Amino acid sequence: MSMIDDLDGTIAHTTVEFNLDSFVYEIDLSSSHAAQLREALAPYVAAARRTAHNWPGHGVFGPPYLPESRVAGPRVREWARAHGMSIAQRGRIPSNVLEAYQRRNAA
Repeated sequence: MSMIDDLDGTIAHTTVEFNLDSFVYEIDLSSSHAAQLREALAPYVAAARRTAHNWPGHGVFGPPYLPESRVAGPRVREWARAHGMSIAQRGRIPSNVLEAYQRRNAA
């Protein structure tokens, strides 16, 4: 399964995770878009202080990270549509959809 750049729909080469205003974000990007993002953030990163590792799965910002979503993405999207949920063709699957999918499939 190849990744799709969330900005323009081309082939993505990496997933970039970042934290801003107590929210954790993840975006799939091509190498050039990832470089542009890092370049844009470089002055802020240089002036910032590093803190404890507060990424998903560490219990700091809401529900645990759901790594299987990357592998099961097409299955999750199909399930969500079959259950009347509105979901985009590409990009990150909303956490409420992933949680509903997991609850339904755990039962």
